Amino acid sequence: MPDGARPVRVIALMNQKGGVGKTTTTVNLAAAFARAGKDTLVVDLDPQAHATLHLGVDPGTLEHSAYDLFTGDVPDPASLVREIGPKLSLLPATTDLAGVESELAASPDRQRLLERALDRLGGRYEFVLIDCPPSLGLLTVNALAAAREVIIPMQAHFLALQGVGKLLETVQIVSRGVNPRLRVTGVVLCMHDPSSTHTREVVSDLEAFFDAGREQETPWRFARVLRPAIRRNIKLAECPSFGKTIFDYAPDAPGAQDYAALAEPLVKEWNLLMARLASPPAPTVTIASPAPAPTGAAG
Repeated sequence: MPDGARPVRVIALMNQKGGVGKTTTTVNLAAAFARAGKDTLVVDLDPQAHATLHLGVDPGTLEHSAYDLFTGDVPDPASLVREIGPKLSLLPATTDLAGVESELAASPDRQRLLERALDRLGGRYEFVLIDCPPSLGLLTVNALAAAREVIIPMQAHFLALQGVGKLLETVQIVSRGVNPRLRVTGVVLCMHDPSSTHTREVVSDLEAFFDAGREQETPWRFARVLRPAIRRNIKLAECPSFGKTIFDYAPDAPGAQDYAALAEPLVKEWNLLMARLASPPAPTVTIASPAPAPTGAAG
């Protein structure tokens, strides 16, 4: 972050499995942050451009996109950003992103291109949410190099639980080699059905796994299952086709309620951290030792 810029909370949302609610969570959690008064940027790093479409931008009409961050064709990353609504902006994607990996194969510092681009935005956004592609290639590594946190959207199914283990291994590799500050904030349960016994068992196993790792020095040491879970809600499935967030499409729907409630503690935690950083440290009081009594003459 450039000197004098305000702190930025950069969150990568990742899952190598498609259809688990990753883009839905990226877009609607970002919208919830914006509604809470936070200047928020969605960075779409998925060549499928689903977050871009979800926010009402047609990738086919774009002359420039996130692809240009990696090729260097646009000198100012801010020129790529689209304002979507109050406090909410988008750095859109196009299918050109699919070629980044092969085009940058010989680039010596290809893992940090996104980090450098975000730094050049100068802290104009307080929250940055990166929608990662459903793969573990160069785009995802760039997201993890730029991020401070990882949130994993998933469905509470057995195979999804196994996939989380692979994701955590990837995060650990990146944290050791590229970004030692990276940590896993937690898991968001999407399309959740708490009435299912299988679902409850998977959630219990996931919580037990996180609890068992509290004493280990891993990026997920403080991870948790984030609450509330996002209930299965048809309005969440419908709103992307209208290019709207759930708050614009169906503000009274359970999906809007759940994402607003999910964002609330994350915003509160951030506000508390910012308040601590803004408070000057208490002055250190030094108590002088009493001067030794003068030594009188003998006799």
